[in-house]
Amino acid sequence: MVATRPGAEGLAALVRESIQADPFSGAVYVFRAKRADRVKLIYWDGTGVCLFAKRLETGSFC
Repeated sequence: MVATRPGAEGLAALVRESIQADPFSGAVYVFRAKRADRVKLIYWDGTGVCLFAKRLETGSFC
């Protein structure tokens, strides 16, 4: 089985189910990869869910 990488909708569902928060509140939610070399941010801008991703070439996020 291959692990899937969640997109904006999958991460919004994770916010709803894991922390019982409203992903459409305008708050920014940050998800860090296990290896700490990538982060994804999602937020609702009033028209749709925005997804930003950042991958570091070297180093890691705290």
